[in-house]
Amino acid sequence: MVRASKTDSAAGSAENPRKRPATRRTKADRAMPPADLLQPDLFEEVAAKSAERPDSPLVGSVKNARTMMVWSFFSLGKERVTELPVYNDGRVWIEVTGTKHGVPTMLDKEVLIYIVSLIQDKMNRGEATSRVVTFKANDFFARSGRKPAGTAYDWLEEALVRLKGTLIRTNIEAGDGVSGANEGFSWIDRYRFRYTKSETGEKVGDTVVVMISDWLYSLVTGGNAILTYNPSYFDLKPLERRLYEVARAHCGKQSGFRMNIEKLRLRAGSDAPLKEFKRMLTNIAASRKFALIDYGFIIRDPRIARMPAADQAVKRRTPLKAYEVFFFPRDGVMAAMTEDHKGDSPLIDEGDVFPTPDDF
Repeated sequence: MVRASKTDSAAGSAENPRKRPATRRTKADRAMPPADLLQPDLFEEVAAKSAERPDSPLVGSVKNARTMMVWSFFSLGKERVTELPVYNDGRVWIEVTGTKHGVPTMLDKEVLIYIVSLIQDKMNRGEATSRVVTFKANDFFARSGRKPAGTAYDWLEEALVRLKGTLIRTNIEAGDGVSGANEGFSWIDRYRFRYTKSETGEKVGDTVVVMISDWLYSLVTGGNAILTYNPSYFDLKPLERRLYEVARAHCGKQSGFRMNIEKLRLRAGSDAPLKEFKRMLTNIAASRKFALIDYGFIIRDPRIARMPAADQAVKRRTPLKAYEVFFFPRDGVMAAMTEDHKGDSPLIDEGDVFPTPDDF
């Protein structure tokens, strides 16, 4: 056997990096944090500048991603619940699980709507955006119709806690639609609620710094349909808000559309028995001509619409699950009623293709 000389061994060590002697790290080297921790912290960077230049006030109209209108992610009630019923129609599934603080409510959703609107404002002005958004609490209260009192500041921080602590799992795609994945995320990854102290020492909320999730940011900036809200949306009650969003998301430029009442109950996120849900809809529809600001709706028996007038009085009882809710826009009510009377208004079903951004 031929042994390599010391010279050969040294040369081999120089040519083969795997045989290169390890460099000893000094005490100072070992004290250095990993390279990735040396990268600038976007949250802290934006937070430092937030006092000088927050993203608020909102200049344009209130907006939201259409996906956030179609599907229910928030509790309709004011009572604390730690999870929502799982939504699964065979095509889309959504699971919402909270902490001891509860899942976010429809009122908490106002915070996300405002954040989405601020991001869209910057995009419309051609400005750079990021997942970190800053706003003055009073600017938010002014747009959402809340009085800037102590209870409002307390509620805002509680809403931020719920938005950060809740886990959403879904297969809804937020990107370009070419690829997707089952996602698990919270609405907010991180937040900071700065305050000032009054003369009495009371803490008064001032600036909010929020880092939203990648999923929500992709939904807002990824070319998905973004729709405006009527400013009076904030005057509606939770269920009325959901019905408005469903109407806004599906009506588009159509003269109206139909949805099965049980399907609407699930889309609205209501856990009320169907009979009670129908009663609630009836009361809302009777409260004013256009119960949903820009839209109205009626509960209809689809069997009556297809029967000759002479036979309608002697029809058999229609099962509750067979009823439909017909939505129509304020500016096209006559055309909508004519179309619905003929039974031509589109029926929103699981397999239907939703309107595209060009339809709005």
